[in-house]
Amino acid sequence: MTNTSSLDSAGSRPRQFGINYHRRQTLLSFALLLPAAAAVLILIVYPLYQVVDISFRDGRVMNFAKIGELPLGLGNYARVLADPLFWRATLNSTLYVGGSVGGAFLVGLGTALLLNKELPGNRFLRTIILVPWAVPGVIVAIMFLWILDGSFGVFNAILRSTGLLQGEMPWFVDSRSAMIAVIIPTIWKTYPLITLTILAALQSIPRELYEAANVDGANKVQQFGYITWPGIQGASFLVVMISALGVFRDVDIVFATTGGGPANATETLALYVYKEAFHYFRMGTATAVGTLMICAAFAIAATLATLSRNSKF
Repeated sequence: MTNTSSLDSAGSRPRQFGINYHRRQTLLSFALLLPAAAAVLILIVYPLYQVVDISFRDGRVMNFAKIGELPLGLGNYARVLADPLFWRATLNSTLYVGGSVGGAFLVGLGTALLLNKELPGNRFLRTIILVPWAVPGVIVAIMFLWILDGSFGVFNAILRSTGLLQGEMPWFVDSRSAMIAVIIPTIWKTYPLITLTILAALQSIPRELYEAANVDGANKVQQFGYITWPGIQGASFLVVMISALGVFRDVDIVFATTGGGPANATETLALYVYKEAFHYFRMGTATAVGTLMICAAFAIAATLATLSRNSKF
Protein backbone atom coordinates (compact mmCIF):
# COMPACT_ATOMS: atom_id res chain seq x y z
CA MET A 1 0.00 0.00 0.00
CA THR A 2 2.78 2.34 0.90
CA ASN A 3 4.69 1.39 -2.21
CA THR A 4 1.67 2.15 -4.42
CA SER A 5 1.19 5.59 -2.91
CA SER A 6 4.86 6.32 -3.26
CA LEU A 7 4.75 5.25 -6.88
CA ASP A 8 1.68 7.40 -7.48
CA SER A 9 3.33 10.36 -5.87
CA ALA A 10 6.55 9.67 -7.70
CA GLY A 11 4.62 9.32 -10.93
CA SER A 12 2.74 12.56 -10.38
CA ARG A 13 5.83 14.65 -9.71
CA PRO A 14 7.28 14.51 -13.23
CA ARG A 15 3.88 15.36 -14.66
CA GLN A 16 3.50 18.33 -12.32
CA PHE A 17 7.07 19.37 -13.03
CA GLY A 18 6.34 19.17 -16.77
CA ILE A 19 3.31 21.43 -16.43
CA ASN A 20 5.27 23.98 -14.43
CA TYR A 21 8.15 23.84 -16.89
CA HIS A 22 5.81 24.35 -19.84
CA ARG A 23 4.15 27.27 -18.06
CA ARG A 24 7.51 28.86 -17.29
CA GLN A 25 8.59 28.47 -20.92
CA THR A 26 5.36 30.09 -22.09
CA LEU A 27 5.81 33.00 -19.72
CA LEU A 28 9.44 33.36 -20.81
CA SER A 29 8.37 33.39 -24.46
CA PHE A 30 5.83 36.14 -23.83
CA ALA A 31 8.39 38.10 -21.82
CA LEU A 32 10.89 37.90 -24.68
CA LEU A 33 8.21 39.02 -27.15
CA LEU A 34 7.18 42.04 -25.08
CA PRO A 35 9.91 44.40 -26.38
CA ALA A 36 9.09 43.54 -29.99
CA ALA A 37 5.35 43.89 -29.30
CA ALA A 38 5.95 47.26 -27.65
CA ALA A 39 8.02 48.41 -30.62
CA VAL A 40 5.25 47.35 -33.03
CA LEU A 41 2.66 49.23 -30.98
CA ILE A 42 4.79 52.36 -30.79
CA LEU A 43 6.16 52.41 -34.34
CA ILE A 44 3.26 50.92 -36.35
CA VAL A 45 -0.06 50.68 -34.54
CA TYR A 46 -0.03 54.12 -32.88
CA PRO A 47 1.03 56.01 -36.06
CA LEU A 48 -1.68 54.16 -38.01
CA TYR A 49 -4.21 55.21 -35.38
CA GLN A 50 -3.03 58.82 -35.70
CA VAL A 51 -3.34 58.70 -39.50
CA VAL A 52 -6.89 57.35 -39.34
CA ASP A 53 -7.84 59.87 -36.64
CA ILE A 54 -6.49 62.83 -38.62
CA SER A 55 -8.27 61.61 -41.75
CA PHE A 56 -11.60 62.27 -39.98
CA ARG A 57 -10.55 65.80 -38.88
CA ASP A 58 -12.29 68.20 -41.24
CA GLY A 59 -10.49 71.48 -41.91
CA ARG A 60 -7.11 73.04 -42.66
CA VAL A 61 -4.56 74.31 -40.15
CA MET A 62 -1.05 75.72 -40.39
CA ASN A 63 -0.13 74.50 -36.90
CA PHE A 64 0.07 70.70 -36.92
CA ALA A 65 -0.24 70.60 -33.13
CA LYS A 66 -3.83 71.85 -33.42
CA ILE A 67 -5.03 69.18 -35.85
CA GLY A 68 -6.64 67.24 -32.99
CA GLU A 69 -8.88 70.25 -32.24
CA LEU A 70 -10.63 70.05 -35.61
CA PRO A 71 -14.15 68.51 -35.66
CA LEU A 72 -14.66 64.88 -36.66
CA GLY A 73 -16.48 64.10 -39.88
CA LEU A 74 -16.41 62.42 -43.29
CA GLY A 75 -15.74 65.64 -45.20
CA ASN A 76 -12.19 64.68 -46.15
CA TYR A 77 -13.26 61.40 -47.73
CA ALA A 78 -16.17 63.10 -49.53
CA ARG A 79 -13.81 65.77 -50.84
CA VAL A 80 -11.25 63.23 -51.99
CA LEU A 81 -13.74 60.95 -53.73
CA ALA A 82 -15.24 63.93 -55.55
CA ASP A 83 -11.86 65.22 -56.72
CA PRO A 84 -11.09 64.35 -60.38
CA LEU A 85 -7.36 64.66 -59.63
CA PHE A 86 -7.65 61.85 -57.08
CA TRP A 87 -9.10 59.49 -59.68
CA ARG A 88 -6.47 60.61 -62.17
CA ALA A 89 -3.78 59.88 -59.59
CA THR A 90 -5.38 56.47 -58.91
CA LEU A 91 -5.20 55.61 -62.61
CA ASN A 92 -1.63 56.88 -62.81
CA SER A 93 -0.64 54.79 -59.78
CA THR A 94 -2.19 51.70 -61.34
CA LEU A 95 -0.29 52.25 -64.58
CA TYR A 96 2.92 53.14 -62.75
CA VAL A 97 2.88 50.15 -60.39
CA GLY A 98 1.70 47.70 -63.05
CA GLY A 99 4.19 48.86 -65.67
CA SER A 100 7.12 49.12 -63.27
CA VAL A 101 6.61 45.83 -61.42
CA GLY A 102 5.57 43.95 -64.56
CA GLY A 103 8.60 45.16 -66.48
CA ALA A 104 10.91 44.60 -63.52
CA PHE A 105 9.60 41.05 -63.12
CA LEU A 106 10.26 40.20 -66.76
CA VAL A 107 13.77 41.67 -66.59
CA GLY A 108 14.43 40.04 -63.22
CA LEU A 109 13.17 36.64 -64.40
CA GLY A 110 15.33 36.74 -67.52
CA THR A 111 18.37 37.88 -65.54
CA ALA A 112 17.84 35.17 -62.90
CA LEU A 113 17.55 32.45 -65.57
CA LEU A 114 20.76 33.73 -67.15
CA LEU A 115 22.68 33.89 -63.86
CA ASN A 116 21.49 30.39 -62.98
CA LYS A 117 23.65 29.07 -65.82
CA GLU A 118 27.30 28.21 -65.40
CA LEU A 119 28.87 31.37 -66.80
CA PRO A 120 32.40 32.74 -66.39
CA GLY A 121 32.49 35.49 -63.78
CA ASN A 122 29.07 34.53 -62.44
CA ARG A 123 29.77 35.71 -58.90
CA PHE A 124 30.97 39.09 -60.15
CA LEU A 125 27.85 39.46 -62.32
CA ARG A 126 25.59 38.69 -59.35
CA THR A 127 27.26 41.46 -57.39
CA ILE A 128 26.96 43.97 -60.23
CA ILE A 129 23.26 43.13 -60.64
CA LEU A 130 22.56 44.39 -57.09
CA VAL A 131 24.06 47.86 -57.69
CA PRO A 132 20.84 49.56 -58.97
CA TRP A 133 18.96 48.36 -55.88
CA ALA A 134 21.38 50.26 -53.62
CA VAL A 135 21.32 53.54 -55.57
CA PRO A 136 19.01 56.18 -54.02
CA GLY A 137 15.93 57.03 -56.05
CA VAL A 138 16.93 60.68 -56.51
CA ILE A 139 20.28 59.65 -58.00
CA VAL A 140 18.45 57.25 -60.33
CA ALA A 141 16.18 60.12 -61.39
CA ILE A 142 19.15 62.38 -62.15
CA MET A 143 20.82 59.64 -64.20
CA PHE A 144 17.76 59.03 -66.35
CA LEU A 145 17.03 62.75 -66.73
CA TRP A 146 20.31 62.82 -68.62
CA ILE A 147 19.87 59.50 -70.44
CA LEU A 148 16.35 60.39 -71.66
CA ASP A 149 17.05 64.06 -72.30
CA GLY A 150 15.26 65.21 -75.46
CA SER A 151 18.24 67.01 -77.00
CA PHE A 152 21.41 65.46 -75.62
CA GLY A 153 20.22 62.16 -74.15
CA VAL A 154 22.04 58.92 -74.92
CA PHE A 155 18.80 57.05 -75.59
CA ASN A 156 17.60 59.52 -78.23
CA ALA A 157 21.06 59.47 -79.83
CA ILE A 158 20.85 55.67 -80.17
CA LEU A 159 17.36 55.91 -81.66
CA ARG A 160 18.48 58.56 -84.14
CA SER A 161 21.53 56.55 -85.17
CA THR A 162 19.36 53.51 -85.91
CA GLY A 163 16.79 55.55 -87.83
CA LEU A 164 13.98 54.88 -85.34
CA LEU A 165 13.69 58.55 -84.38
CA GLN A 166 13.79 61.73 -86.37
CA GLY A 167 14.45 64.95 -84.46
CA GLU A 168 13.99 65.12 -80.68
CA MET A 169 11.78 63.23 -78.26
CA PRO A 170 11.21 65.02 -74.91
CA TRP A 171 10.41 61.95 -72.83
CA PHE A 172 9.75 63.67 -69.51
CA VAL A 173 8.02 66.74 -70.99
CA ASP A 174 5.54 65.13 -73.38
CA SER A 175 2.41 63.90 -71.57
CA ARG A 176 2.19 60.93 -73.96
CA SER A 177 5.61 59.58 -72.99
CA ALA A 178 6.09 60.91 -69.45
CA MET A 179 4.63 57.82 -67.77
CA ILE A 180 6.93 55.55 -69.78
CA ALA A 181 9.84 57.82 -68.87
CA VAL A 182 9.25 57.40 -65.12
CA ILE A 183 8.55 53.66 -65.43
CA ILE A 184 11.92 52.93 -67.08
CA PRO A 185 14.12 54.14 -64.18
CA THR A 186 11.78 52.46 -61.70
CA ILE A 187 12.25 49.16 -63.52
CA TRP A 188 16.02 49.64 -63.42
CA LYS A 189 15.94 50.19 -59.65
CA THR A 190 13.38 47.44 -58.86
CA TYR A 191 14.54 44.43 -60.86
CA PRO A 192 17.66 43.48 -58.78
CA LEU A 193 15.56 42.37 -55.79
CA ILE A 194 13.37 40.27 -58.09
CA THR A 195 16.46 38.76 -59.70
CA LEU A 196 17.98 37.83 -56.35
CA THR A 197 14.77 36.25 -55.04
CA ILE A 198 14.03 34.24 -58.19
CA LEU A 199 17.66 33.13 -58.46
CA ALA A 200 17.51 31.74 -54.93
CA ALA A 201 14.31 29.87 -55.81
CA LEU A 202 15.85 28.50 -59.01
CA GLN A 203 18.82 27.09 -57.14
CA SER A 204 16.50 25.24 -54.75
CA ILE A 205 14.94 23.20 -57.58
CA PRO A 206 16.43 19.68 -57.68
CA ARG A 207 18.54 19.07 -60.79
CA GLU A 208 17.21 15.54 -60.96
CA LEU A 209 13.89 16.88 -62.21
CA TYR A 210 15.54 18.43 -65.27
CA GLU A 211 17.53 15.26 -65.91
CA ALA A 212 14.35 13.20 -65.80
CA ALA A 213 12.63 15.68 -68.12
CA ASN A 214 15.50 15.42 -70.62
CA VAL A 215 15.20 11.64 -70.56
CA ASP A 216 11.46 11.93 -71.22
CA GLY A 217 12.12 14.23 -74.19
CA ALA A 218 10.69 17.47 -72.74
CA ASN A 219 11.86 20.63 -74.48
CA LYS A 220 12.92 23.85 -72.75
CA VAL A 221 9.45 25.41 -72.85
CA GLN A 222 7.89 22.32 -71.29
CA GLN A 223 10.60 22.18 -68.63
CA PHE A 224 9.94 25.81 -67.74
CA GLY A 225 6.17 25.28 -67.58
CA TYR A 226 6.20 22.07 -65.55
CA ILE A 227 9.38 22.40 -63.45
CA THR A 228 10.83 25.92 -63.36
CA TRP A 229 7.67 27.96 -62.96
CA PRO A 230 6.09 25.76 -60.25
CA GLY A 231 9.42 25.92 -58.41
CA ILE A 232 9.66 29.72 -58.44
CA GLN A 233 5.96 30.57 -58.32
CA GLY A 234 5.72 31.10 -54.57
CA ALA A 235 8.86 33.23 -54.45
CA SER A 236 7.69 35.19 -57.49
CA PHE A 237 4.36 36.12 -55.89
CA LEU A 238 6.18 37.15 -52.71
CA VAL A 239 8.73 39.39 -54.41
CA VAL A 240 6.08 40.89 -56.71
CA MET A 241 4.01 41.77 -53.64
CA ILE A 242 6.99 43.40 -51.90
CA SER A 243 8.01 45.28 -55.05
CA ALA A 244 4.46 46.44 -55.80
CA LEU A 245 4.00 47.81 -52.29
CA GLY A 246 7.37 49.56 -52.48
CA VAL A 247 6.66 51.19 -55.85
CA PHE A 248 3.11 52.08 -54.74
CA ARG A 249 4.38 54.21 -51.86
CA ASP A 250 7.57 55.60 -53.45
CA VAL A 251 7.59 59.20 -54.58
CA ASP A 252 11.27 60.02 -55.14
CA ILE A 253 11.72 59.12 -58.82
CA VAL A 254 8.48 60.73 -60.00
CA PHE A 255 9.02 63.82 -57.83
CA ALA A 256 12.61 64.33 -59.01
CA THR A 257 11.90 63.80 -62.73
CA THR A 258 8.46 65.22 -63.57
CA GLY A 259 7.00 66.44 -60.29
CA GLY A 260 3.73 64.81 -61.33
CA GLY A 261 3.54 66.62 -64.65
CA PRO A 262 3.11 67.43 -67.38
CA ALA A 263 -0.59 68.23 -66.78
CA ASN A 264 -0.76 65.66 -63.94
CA ALA A 265 0.17 62.88 -66.37
CA THR A 266 2.49 61.22 -63.82
CA GLU A 267 0.98 62.34 -60.51
CA THR A 268 0.62 59.18 -58.44
CA LEU A 269 -1.29 58.78 -55.19
CA ALA A 270 1.90 59.11 -53.16
CA LEU A 271 2.70 62.43 -54.83
CA TYR A 272 -0.94 63.51 -54.44
CA VAL A 273 -0.65 62.92 -50.70
CA TYR A 274 2.61 64.91 -50.56
CA LYS A 275 1.08 67.89 -52.34
CA GLU A 276 -2.08 67.87 -50.23
CA ALA A 277 -0.06 67.76 -47.02
CA PHE A 278 2.88 70.06 -47.71
CA HIS A 279 1.70 72.32 -50.55
CA TYR A 280 -1.88 73.01 -49.51
CA PHE A 281 -1.59 72.04 -45.79
CA ARG A 282 -4.72 69.90 -45.99
CA MET A 283 -3.51 67.21 -43.62
CA GLY A 284 -6.98 65.72 -43.25
CA THR A 285 -7.32 65.20 -46.99
CA ALA A 286 -3.77 63.85 -47.24
CA THR A 287 -4.30 61.32 -44.45
CA ALA A 288 -7.66 60.31 -45.94
CA VAL A 289 -5.89 59.42 -49.17
CA GLY A 290 -3.16 57.72 -47.12
CA THR A 291 -5.78 55.63 -45.34
CA LEU A 292 -7.29 54.59 -48.68
CA MET A 293 -3.79 53.71 -49.87
CA ILE A 294 -3.27 51.53 -46.79
CA CYS A 295 -6.54 49.71 -47.53
CA ALA A 296 -5.45 49.23 -51.16
CA ALA A 297 -2.05 47.94 -50.02
CA PHE A 298 -3.72 45.41 -47.71
CA ALA A 299 -5.95 44.28 -50.59
CA ILE A 300 -2.93 43.84 -52.90
CA ALA A 301 -1.00 41.96 -50.20
CA ALA A 302 -3.97 39.71 -49.37
CA THR A 303 -4.56 38.86 -53.03
CA LEU A 304 -0.93 38.01 -53.76
CA ALA A 305 -0.58 36.14 -50.46
CA THR A 306 -3.60 34.00 -51.39
CA LEU A 307 -2.13 33.25 -54.81
CA SER A 308 1.21 32.42 -53.20
CA ARG A 309 -0.46 30.11 -50.66
CA ASN A 310 -2.31 28.23 -53.39
CA SER A 311 0.87 27.64 -55.38
CA LYS A 312 2.79 24.58 -54.22
CA PHE A 313 5.82 22.96 -55.71
